[in-house]
Amino acid sequence: MTVSTNSQPLLLNVSNITLTVNAEQYYALNVDNQDLRLELTATGQLFFKPLFVYGIARHVSDLMMEVSLWNKQAKLGTVFGSSMGYDFLEIGGGIMNPDLTWIAKSRTEAISGDIFCPVVPDFVLEYSPNRDRLVAWQKRMLEYQRLGARLGLLVDVWDKQVEIYRPGQEPEILESPTAIDCGEVMPDFKLSMDRIW
Repeated sequence: MTVSTNSQPLLLNVSNITLTVNAEQYYALNVDNQDLRLELTATGQLFFKPLFVYGIARHVSDLMMEVSLWNKQAKLGTVFGSSMGYDFLEIGGGIMNPDLTWIAKSRTEAISGDIFCPVVPDFVLEYSPNRDRLVAWQKRMLEYQRLGARLGLLVDVWDKQVEIYRPGQEPEILESPTAIDCGEVMPDFKLSMDRIW
Protein backbone atom coordinates (compact mmCIF):
# COMPACT_ATOMS: atom_id res chain seq x y z
CA MET A 1 0.00 0.00 0.00
CA THR A 2 1.27 3.45 -0.94
CA VAL A 3 0.53 6.47 1.22
CA SER A 4 0.38 9.80 -0.57
CA THR A 5 2.43 12.61 0.90
CA ASN A 6 0.34 15.21 -0.98
CA SER A 7 -2.58 15.25 1.39
CA GLN A 8 -5.48 17.60 0.82
CA PRO A 9 -7.71 18.79 3.66
CA LEU A 10 -10.77 16.64 4.25
CA LEU A 11 -13.94 18.69 4.01
CA LEU A 12 -16.99 17.63 5.99
CA ASN A 13 -20.56 18.62 5.19
CA VAL A 14 -22.19 19.16 8.57
CA SER A 15 -25.26 21.04 7.34
CA ASN A 16 -27.61 18.23 8.43
CA ILE A 17 -25.77 17.32 11.64
CA THR A 18 -26.09 18.89 15.07
CA LEU A 19 -22.69 19.19 16.74
CA THR A 20 -22.74 19.62 20.51
CA VAL A 21 -19.71 20.88 22.45
CA ASN A 22 -19.07 22.36 25.87
CA ALA A 23 -17.64 25.85 26.42
CA GLU A 24 -14.06 24.60 26.80
CA GLN A 25 -14.25 22.65 23.53
CA TYR A 26 -15.80 25.67 21.81
CA TYR A 27 -12.95 27.94 22.90
CA ALA A 28 -10.40 25.40 21.62
CA LEU A 29 -12.22 25.09 18.28
CA ASN A 30 -12.40 28.86 17.99
CA VAL A 31 -8.65 29.26 18.61
CA ASP A 32 -7.81 26.57 16.06
CA ASN A 33 -10.30 27.82 13.43
CA GLN A 34 -10.15 31.59 13.62
CA ASP A 35 -11.13 31.95 9.96
CA LEU A 36 -14.57 30.43 10.69
CA ARG A 37 -17.49 32.24 12.28
CA LEU A 38 -18.30 29.72 15.01
CA GLU A 39 -21.00 30.32 17.59
CA LEU A 40 -22.27 28.28 20.51
CA THR A 41 -25.96 28.15 21.40
CA ALA A 42 -27.24 28.19 24.98
CA THR A 43 -27.86 24.42 24.66
CA GLY A 44 -24.28 23.69 23.53
CA GLN A 45 -24.90 23.31 19.81
CA LEU A 46 -22.14 24.51 17.51
CA PHE A 47 -23.40 26.99 14.93
CA PHE A 48 -21.50 27.93 11.77
CA LYS A 49 -22.47 31.45 10.80
CA PRO A 50 -22.18 31.84 7.02
CA LEU A 51 -19.87 34.35 5.40
CA PHE A 52 -21.54 37.13 3.44
CA VAL A 53 -21.78 37.27 -0.33
CA TYR A 54 -20.67 40.52 -1.96
CA GLY A 55 -24.04 42.31 -2.00
CA ILE A 56 -24.86 41.60 1.62
CA ALA A 57 -21.32 42.39 2.81
CA ARG A 58 -21.55 45.75 1.05
CA HIS A 59 -24.91 46.53 2.70
CA VAL A 60 -23.68 45.56 6.17
CA SER A 61 -20.60 47.73 5.59
CA ASP A 62 -22.83 50.69 4.63
CA LEU A 63 -24.95 50.25 7.76
CA MET A 64 -21.83 49.97 9.93
CA MET A 65 -20.48 53.17 8.41
CA GLU A 66 -23.73 54.99 9.27
CA VAL A 67 -23.67 53.81 12.89
CA SER A 68 -19.94 54.57 13.18
CA LEU A 69 -20.33 58.11 11.80
CA TRP A 70 -23.14 58.83 14.26
CA ASN A 71 -21.08 57.36 17.11
CA LYS A 72 -17.99 59.35 16.13
CA GLN A 73 -19.98 62.56 16.53
CA ALA A 74 -22.05 61.50 19.55
CA LYS A 75 -19.13 59.84 21.40
CA LEU A 76 -21.61 57.76 23.39
CA GLY A 77 -20.35 54.22 22.93
CA THR A 78 -18.54 51.64 20.82
CA VAL A 79 -19.51 50.06 17.49
CA PHE A 80 -18.56 46.46 16.66
CA GLY A 81 -18.80 44.33 13.54
CA SER A 82 -19.24 40.59 13.17
CA SER A 83 -15.69 39.86 14.29
CA MET A 84 -16.72 40.67 17.89
CA GLY A 85 -17.61 37.65 19.99
CA TYR A 86 -20.19 37.98 22.75
CA ASP A 87 -20.19 35.47 25.61
CA PHE A 88 -23.64 35.18 27.16
CA LEU A 89 -23.05 31.80 28.87
CA GLU A 90 -23.13 33.30 32.38
CA ILE A 91 -26.63 34.70 31.78
CA GLY A 92 -28.13 31.61 30.15
CA GLY A 93 -27.26 32.38 26.54
CA GLY A 94 -24.61 31.24 24.10
CA ILE A 95 -21.60 32.73 22.36
CA MET A 96 -22.63 34.86 19.38
CA ASN A 97 -21.18 37.27 16.87
CA PRO A 98 -23.89 39.61 15.55
CA ASP A 99 -23.34 41.45 12.28
CA LEU A 100 -23.39 44.92 13.88
CA THR A 101 -23.67 46.10 17.49
CA TRP A 102 -23.39 49.23 19.58
CA ILE A 103 -22.78 49.39 23.34
CA ALA A 104 -23.11 52.52 25.47
CA LYS A 105 -19.76 53.78 26.78
CA SER A 106 -20.66 53.39 30.46
CA ARG A 107 -21.18 49.64 29.92
CA THR A 108 -17.82 48.89 28.25
CA GLU A 109 -15.37 50.60 30.61
CA ALA A 110 -14.68 47.53 32.81
CA ILE A 111 -14.34 44.96 30.00
CA SER A 112 -10.95 43.27 29.69
CA GLY A 113 -9.29 43.30 26.28
CA ASP A 114 -8.56 39.57 26.13
CA ILE A 115 -12.04 38.02 26.46
CA PHE A 116 -15.24 37.79 24.47
CA CYS A 117 -17.53 40.63 25.44
CA PRO A 118 -19.83 39.59 28.33
CA VAL A 119 -22.10 42.63 27.92
CA VAL A 120 -25.38 42.37 26.01
CA PRO A 121 -25.29 45.08 23.32
CA ASP A 122 -27.74 47.96 23.55
CA PHE A 123 -28.27 47.79 19.77
CA VAL A 124 -27.92 44.71 17.60
CA LEU A 125 -28.43 44.32 13.86
CA GLU A 126 -28.52 41.07 11.94
CA TYR A 127 -28.81 40.58 8.21
CA SER A 128 -30.80 37.55 7.05
CA PRO A 129 -28.47 35.76 4.59
CA ASN A 130 -31.29 34.18 2.55
CA ARG A 131 -35.03 33.49 2.57
CA ASP A 132 -34.59 29.90 3.70
CA ARG A 133 -32.83 30.95 6.91
CA LEU A 134 -35.16 33.80 7.93
CA VAL A 135 -36.88 31.80 10.71
CA ALA A 136 -33.48 30.92 12.22
CA TRP A 137 -32.53 34.59 12.23
CA GLN A 138 -35.84 35.58 13.80
CA LYS A 139 -35.05 33.13 16.62
CA ARG A 140 -31.66 34.80 17.03
CA MET A 141 -33.33 38.18 17.38
CA LEU A 142 -35.74 36.83 20.00
CA GLU A 143 -32.70 35.49 21.88
CA TYR A 144 -31.04 38.94 21.87
CA GLN A 145 -34.34 40.39 23.08
CA ARG A 146 -34.57 37.77 25.87
CA LEU A 147 -30.99 38.49 26.95
CA GLY A 148 -31.71 42.22 27.27
CA ALA A 149 -30.79 44.00 24.02
CA ARG A 150 -32.66 47.32 24.02
CA LEU A 151 -33.12 47.51 20.24
CA GLY A 152 -32.70 44.85 17.59
CA LEU A 153 -33.05 45.11 13.82
CA LEU A 154 -33.35 42.17 11.45
CA VAL A 155 -32.82 43.26 7.85
CA ASP A 156 -34.55 41.00 5.33
CA VAL A 157 -33.30 42.24 1.97
CA TRP A 158 -35.20 39.52 0.07
CA ASP A 159 -38.64 40.80 1.12
CA LYS A 160 -37.48 44.40 1.67
CA GLN A 161 -38.48 44.38 5.32
CA VAL A 162 -36.95 45.34 8.64
CA GLU A 163 -38.15 43.64 11.81
CA ILE A 164 -37.71 45.72 14.95
CA TYR A 165 -37.26 43.97 18.31
CA ARG A 166 -37.76 45.85 21.58
CA PRO A 167 -37.88 44.52 25.17
CA GLY A 168 -41.29 43.14 26.13
CA GLN A 169 -42.88 43.82 22.74
CA GLU A 170 -43.84 41.83 19.68
CA PRO A 171 -41.60 42.47 16.66
CA GLU A 172 -42.65 45.39 14.49
CA ILE A 173 -42.31 44.86 10.72
CA LEU A 174 -41.60 47.79 8.39
CA GLU A 175 -41.96 47.44 4.62
CA SER A 176 -39.13 49.03 2.59
CA PRO A 177 -38.38 51.73 5.19
CA THR A 178 -36.17 54.60 4.09
CA ALA A 179 -34.87 55.06 7.65
CA ILE A 180 -35.19 53.46 11.09
CA ASP A 181 -35.49 55.77 14.10
CA CYS A 182 -33.06 54.40 16.71
CA GLY A 183 -33.35 57.42 19.00
CA GLU A 184 -34.86 55.44 21.87
CA VAL A 185 -31.44 53.82 22.39
CA MET A 186 -29.04 55.94 20.32
CA PRO A 187 -30.00 59.61 20.79
CA ASP A 188 -30.85 61.53 17.60
CA PHE A 189 -29.86 58.63 15.34
CA LYS A 190 -31.82 57.50 12.30
CA LEU A 191 -30.36 54.58 10.36
CA SER A 192 -30.73 55.33 6.66
CA MET A 193 -31.86 52.37 4.55
CA ASP A 194 -31.73 54.18 1.18
CA ARG A 195 -28.75 52.20 -0.12
CA ILE A 196 -30.12 48.84 1.04
CA TRP A 197 -33.15 48.50 -1.22
